[in-house]
Amino acid sequence: MTSLEMASDSPESLMTLCTDFCLRNLEGTLCYLLDNETLRLHPDIFLPSEICDKLVNEYVELAKTDSIFKPHESFFTLFSDPRSTRLARIHLREQIVQDQDLEAIRKQDLVELYLTNCEKLTAKSLQTLVSFSHTLISLSLFGCCNIFYEEENPGGCEDDCLVNPTRQVLVKDFTFEGFSRLRFLNLGRLIEGVNVETLLRPLASLAALDLSGIQLNDVGFLTQWKDTLVSLVLYNMDLSEEHIQVIAQLRKLRHLDISRDHLSSYYKFKLTRRVLNLFVENLVNLSSLDISGHTMLENCTIPNMEEKMGQTSIEPAKSSIAPFRGLKRPLQFLGLFETSLCRLTHIPAYKVSGDKNEEQVLNAIEAYTEHRPEITSRAINLLFDIARIERCSQLLRALQLVITALKCHKDDKNIQVTGSAALFYLTNSEYRMEQSVKLRRQVIQVVLNGMESYQEVTVQRNCCLTLCNFSIPEELEFQYRRVNELLLNILNQSRQDESIQRIAVHLCNALVCQVDNDHKEAVGKMGFVMTMLKLIQKKLADKTCDQVMEFSWSALWNITDETPDNCEMFLNYSGMKLFLECLKEFPEKQELHRNMLGLLGNVAEVKELRPQLMTSQFISVFSNLLESKADGIEVSYNACGVLSHIMFDGPEAWGICEPHREEVVKRMWAAIQSWDINSRRNINYRSFEPILRLLPQGISPVSQHWATWALYNLVSVYPDKYCPLLIKEGGIPLLKDMIKMASARQETKEMAR
Repeated sequence: MTSLEMASDSPESLMTLCTDFCLRNLEGTLCYLLDNETLRLHPDIFLPSEICDKLVNEYVELAKTDSIFKPHESFFTLFSDPRSTRLARIHLREQIVQDQDLEAIRKQDLVELYLTNCEKLTAKSLQTLVSFSHTLISLSLFGCCNIFYEEENPGGCEDDCLVNPTRQVLVKDFTFEGFSRLRFLNLGRLIEGVNVETLLRPLASLAALDLSGIQLNDVGFLTQWKDTLVSLVLYNMDLSEEHIQVIAQLRKLRHLDISRDHLSSYYKFKLTRRVLNLFVENLVNLSSLDISGHTMLENCTIPNMEEKMGQTSIEPAKSSIAPFRGLKRPLQFLGLFETSLCRLTHIPAYKVSGDKNEEQVLNAIEAYTEHRPEITSRAINLLFDIARIERCSQLLRALQLVITALKCHKDDKNIQVTGSAALFYLTNSEYRMEQSVKLRRQVIQVVLNGMESYQEVTVQRNCCLTLCNFSIPEELEFQYRRVNELLLNILNQSRQDESIQRIAVHLCNALVCQVDNDHKEAVGKMGFVMTMLKLIQKKLADKTCDQVMEFSWSALWNITDETPDNCEMFLNYSGMKLFLECLKEFPEKQELHRNMLGLLGNVAEVKELRPQLMTSQFISVFSNLLESKADGIEVSYNACGVLSHIMFDGPEAWGICEPHREEVVKRMWAAIQSWDINSRRNINYRSFEPILRLLPQGISPVSQHWATWALYNLVSVYPDKYCPLLIKEGGIPLLKDMIKMASARQETKEMAR
C-alpha cells in the first residue's frame, strides 16, 4: 500500500498544469474571498472527484515542497459540501493537516484516506474518521503519533490551569466498529498503549495490514483474517517463535514483510533455514517477501562450488538460498537489503533489494522511501558510491528516486545529506545528455529546498556544488530570485565555512553575469552589493587576497554593468574606500586590479555619479594605472575607459587643481598608443552603447580615440561576435559621421575607416 508518486520525466498533463495554476491562483479561478479571509467556492461550480482529489493531493504536495506557495487556512472548507465538490481518494501529509481540516470534509464519502506523519492530528480526528466509516476501503494512519491523544482539562484551581492548561490523555475506547468496508489498513508507528487487538477486532475481512514499528508479544488475533489477509507488514517488530507460527497460518498471504532496521535496537530473533522453509511450505501464494536486515542464525545457502556454477538464474530449482528451492515460481520481489544473502548468484526473484549492485540498491530506495527514511538514507549512500566510483547505468531512474526521496523527507537531515551528495555526482557533465529540462529543474527545486531547510554545513556545501553542475544563469533563471536569496543568506552568516563561501560567491558571480538589467536591479535590492563589500572588507582585515576576494569584485563588476542604481549603492557603501585599500594592500594582484577597474568603468559610465570620482586622489590613481601592464592591457584599458568618460564631461567639470587635465590627456594618448591592436581580450560586452556615446563629440578627442580603438580591437579579434553587435546598435553611421568631424584626430579617423 503506497501513495508516493515518483518524480516523472514525461511532460506534464494538461490536468496537472491546470491544477497547479488553479491552486496558485485560487481567488482568480475557483474561489472568492469572504470577509477578506475565508475562501469560498463560486456558487456555479461543481467539481467531480477526479478533479477534487487532484486539487487536494497537489495542494498538500505544493505546501510541503514549494516554499513560494502559501497554504490557505480555509482551503479544506472548499470541499465541505458534496453537492459542489466530491472527494474520494486523498493523501495528506505531515504538519499541513490539522483536526479542523479533516472536520471540514467530514460529509465526503471517502474511499481512500492516507494520513502520513500528520503529527498535528489528535483524537478529534478519530471521531471525524467515523464519518467516513460507511465508505472507507483504505486507511493509513502511519506516523500519526498524536491521533490517539485527546486534551483533557485538569480542572482544579485557576493558577494550576494557567501553568498546565491541558494535558494529553490516551484514548482507549476507540475501535473500528462500523468500518464495514475497510480492507486496507496501515497503523505503522502507532503510539504505545493502544490495544491493537481490541482496535481491529470489529473489522470483518482485512486484506492488508501494516503494523510497522509496533511491538506485540501476541499476534494470535491475526488468524481471524486467515482467509482474507493477502498483505502483512511487521517491519521492526521483534519476532518470536509464536509470531512465526501465527504467520504460517495466514495461507492467503501474497506479501509478507518481516524486515527490520538492524541499527535501531537489539533483536533477539534470528532467521533460520527452518523458518524460511515454513514460509515456503505454508504460504503457497507468496509473491513478495522482505527479510531485509535480518541476521541468519545458520547457513541457508547451498555449497559454494554449486553456487558459482552456470548463468545467473531466477529459477527456484537453481536457487543459491536453499529453502527457496521449494518455491513454485520466482518471487516478484525479495527484500534482502543489509543481509549476506543479497550477494549470492542465483536469487529466485524478479526484483531484489540489496546492496550488491546498482539494480538492488535502486530497488531498495524505491521500496523503502515513503515509510523508512532510516533505510533509504543508507541505500542512497550506496548509490552515491556507485555514482562516484563507477558509472551509473540507470541514470534516469536513479535521479527520479533521489528527487522523490528528497521531496518526501524534506526535514530528514540524513536523507538531505546523502541525497544532495548523490545529486552532485548524478548531474555532472558526464550524464548531462541523458537529462531533460524538466528533470534538471526538479533537481534544482529539491536542492533549493535543502538549502532552505538546512543551515548545516554538509547539506549547504553539497547543494552549492550541485548547482555548479548547471549552466548558469540559464538553467537557474526559473528560480532566479529564490536562488540569489539563498546564496546571499549563506554569505551573510556570521560564521562561514571557507569552501562554501568560495562556491557561493562563484555562483553569485555567475548568476549576475549575462542577465538583463531587471534581474540585476532586483538582486541589487536584495542586498547583493552590500554583501559583496562586507566579504571584501573581511578579507582586507585578514590581509587575504584569495578567490573569494577576486570573485566578490568580479561579481560587483557584473552587477553594476549598465545598472546605475547598483553603481550608486557601490559608492554609498564606501566602495571607493575599499578599492583604494585593496590597491594598496595587494599591489601585485593583477586579476584583482582588472576586476576593480572593470567595475569602476561601469560607475564612470553613469553621468550623475562621475562627480564623485572627481577627486585628486582618485584621478591620480587612475592616471598611474594607465601605465600598468597587469593582465595584458586590461587594467590600463579599463583605467583609460574610466578617464575617457570623465573627460567627456568637458574641462568645466574638471574641478581639481592636481593633476592637470592636459597632463592626464597626454598620459591617456601614450597608453592607447602602447597597446597591441590585436590583443586578445579578457572582457565581455553585452552592449556597445556606453562606448558609442563617446563617438559623436568634439569635447574630448582622446575619449573618442579610446572608444574607436576599443571597437576596432573587438571587431578585429572577435568578428563573429562583435560585428553583428556593432551593426545592430547603429555603430556604422556614427563612425561615418565621426570621420567627417574636423575635431577628430587623423589616427582616430584611420581606425574608424
